[in-house]
Amino acid sequence: MTQGELDTKEPLEARIATLAEQIAAAMGVEVVLVEIKGGGNRSIVRVFIDRPGGISLDDCERFSKRFSVLLDVEDWMPFSYVLEVSSPGLDRPLVKEADFQRFAGKVAKIRTRLPLEGQRRFKGKIFSADRGRVIIELDQGKHVEISLAEIEKANLVVEL
Repeated sequence: MTQGELDTKEPLEARIATLAEQIAAAMGVEVVLVEIKGGGNRSIVRVFIDRPGGISLDDCERFSKRFSVLLDVEDWMPFSYVLEVSSPGLDRPLVKEADFQRFAGKVAKIRTRLPLEGQRRFKGKIFSADRGRVIIELDQGKHVEISLAEIEKANLVVEL
């Protein structure tokens, strides 16, 4: 099997994320999340980028221009789309184990794919993250351990 054949069998979102990571590395930023929303002519390719100290509008614009050119060259998109590049915001998505490690001690909301201890939604302080597992401390002082693979969505909670 050639590299080209492998590329076409990899899911589109994963191929786009890999391409975004290449641009991000060259610019000294991190790709937080890549998602494709909508369908047909109403599709949105959304890329969240970040770096310590935050992302400026100028950073988003430079990333968008470079990334847009590469997407056009690769010609993977079987539909028309709008590209959105932005910072992850205060309610930053938590996707990788490193995200949970970086924000240990902060409050997060986590939704699991399947119920865990009778519920799918958890809110608590990130206690630790290691070996594909996240431990959060709930308000009652109780700790819950969740596998990264079981997390459907996780975000920081804005604390004012």
